[in-house]
Amino acid sequence: MNRKINAAGLVLLACISAVSALELKSPDGKMVVHFDLKTCGPAEGCPVYNISYAGRTVLADSRLGLDLSAGSLADSFHIADQRTSSSDTTWKPVTGERATVRDHFNQLVIDLEQTAPPQRKLQITLRAYDEGVAFNYTLPSQPALKEFVIHRELTQFAFIGDPIVWAVYTAQGNYDPADPRRKSNVGAQGPVPVSAIKPGVERPLTVRLAKDLYAAITEARLVDYARMKLRLTPGATNTLETFLSGEVNGQTAFTSPWRVVLVGASPGKLLEQNDLVLNLNDPCVLADTSWIKPGKVIREATLTTAGGKACVDFAKKHNLHFIEYDAGWYGPENDPKSDATRVHLDPKRNPVPDSLQLQRVIDYANTNGIGVILYVNHLALERQLAELLPLYEKWGVKGVKYGFVNVGSQHWTAWLHDAVRQAAAHHLMVDIHDEFRNTGYQRTYPNLMTCEGIGGNEEFPTPVHNATLPFTRFLTGPADYTYCWNSPKLTNTKAHQLALSTIYFSPWQFLFWYDSPGSIADEPALDYWKQLPTTWDETRVLEGEIGRRVVVARRSGDQWCVGAIAPANGKFSIALDFLEPRKQFTAKIYSDAPDGQAVKIEERPVDNQSVVQTDIPPNGGIAIQLTPLKP
Repeated sequence: MNRKINAAGLVLLACISAVSALELKSPDGKMVVHFDLKTCGPAEGCPVYNISYAGRTVLADSRLGLDLSAGSLADSFHIADQRTSSSDTTWKPVTGERATVRDHFNQLVIDLEQTAPPQRKLQITLRAYDEGVAFNYTLPSQPALKEFVIHRELTQFAFIGDPIVWAVYTAQGNYDPADPRRKSNVGAQGPVPVSAIKPGVERPLTVRLAKDLYAAITEARLVDYARMKLRLTPGATNTLETFLSGEVNGQTAFTSPWRVVLVGASPGKLLEQNDLVLNLNDPCVLADTSWIKPGKVIREATLTTAGGKACVDFAKKHNLHFIEYDAGWYGPENDPKSDATRVHLDPKRNPVPDSLQLQRVIDYANTNGIGVILYVNHLALERQLAELLPLYEKWGVKGVKYGFVNVGSQHWTAWLHDAVRQAAAHHLMVDIHDEFRNTGYQRTYPNLMTCEGIGGNEEFPTPVHNATLPFTRFLTGPADYTYCWNSPKLTNTKAHQLALSTIYFSPWQFLFWYDSPGSIADEPALDYWKQLPTTWDETRVLEGEIGRRVVVARRSGDQWCVGAIAPANGKFSIALDFLEPRKQFTAKIYSDAPDGQAVKIEERPVDNQSVVQTDIPPNGGIAIQLTPLKP
């Protein structure tokens, strides 16, 4: 019994015969993708694929195709040509979760041609990795198709049964369905059966197919195309389809972004394999990346010269690397007349007009080895970008935070990625806020340091939300979580905050968001952040249960950091068997004090036979620094 797909894209059970099945396996042979042309209601020659892993179905027969202004590329195809290839390379990220990334796949390129005039052509490229499957569409140069508009993709993801998915509908959505504040967050839904998904669910969408089989649907190399979200296919059973944020205009030859299905035996394996998204992007194009610097950041909120210098002094003392002037330094950010080429303060944020001499702060920071990042709202960026970037380079600014950028449509997607490229031309690093989620472009332009697209700490999320993010949002790359150390609104302990800074990856870690140098006591617990790297040579997920338990270990050089959180059932036995054998380490353990407010610190000698036993309170966490003992 196979799935029969009608011309409208509906998936129906029917007995049909294959027309011309093709099979592609991953290098280890476990991941298998089949491509076929099948009958679709009255039409024949409909492109269809399915995916299995270790003999188990990940996706059943799912439709492929495009709906164009010039006509549908959905059926009446025959295979004009097909060719396979393999690739096995390694590369080194400028800033990453691993020192070296392996890019190993088998590829199948299928040239389709419609049998009826005007015999339009469509090329489908399939890649099978040990970590998942990716595919894209190419509209090759052809006499019958030059300019086109893609009205919608017919790409489907068909499931057997009704698996659980972790759904949100905004990039900053709340993954905790029990959060009492979720009524005010239209992006909230949490884990639900796939049949309960509403239109416009965000990617990546993580799916529990079985207790020991997980998948995540996302996209990679979204640079000049409309963003993909997902929705249920009308009339189909538990089948999702792409839901583009607008039409796509182009000229042949043209290639779409990659559609990606990550697959793993556990949620932690998905996170360990998230380099697949990077591998589907083009290699770095920058000849010189020496100016690209990861690091830790404090936000300057007073908009004053004195406040900026105090942040620089604090950063130097606490081994931070940047200060960031946020909204208001060039006037009201939402006023389209605000001029980001000069300092003129937003009176609602600082009513003293001349209290910020920004150039003095930049010079003072650079003299002390601290970089300055400037926030600029999209209204000024869209109007002044070509003027701002060379000016900021001249001022000595190190990075720009793009605020409230427009996202989704092809136009704004292309504009934003061009803005990253323009920043690189002026040696400026970039942090993109607010609804933008990365699709791996930091491989090509590593000056794209991080982005938001996350319900971060400034929204004071619950531990359940925090324990869900590693296996959902962080599958697409770094996120700017904006930590808040001293806020009375925090729902989590300080040990929880320390743990998250290791669990969550971002080359720029904004560690003090609602804090100021004067509000931060010289706490011993801050030594964890003082020593914390923000890029890593190795990453391991020691334990992962979505929304419930997370333990992540990361290595930089010969030092390891471990973070663990658990909203419920916080009893952990953290085995340190990842440590180098026959070598002694000092474990500095940061955990919750009995009062739930302070951080308890203890040290002990350990080796790779040691196990750290801990019982984390519901809002708490534990962070461990492991440093080799000197001979």
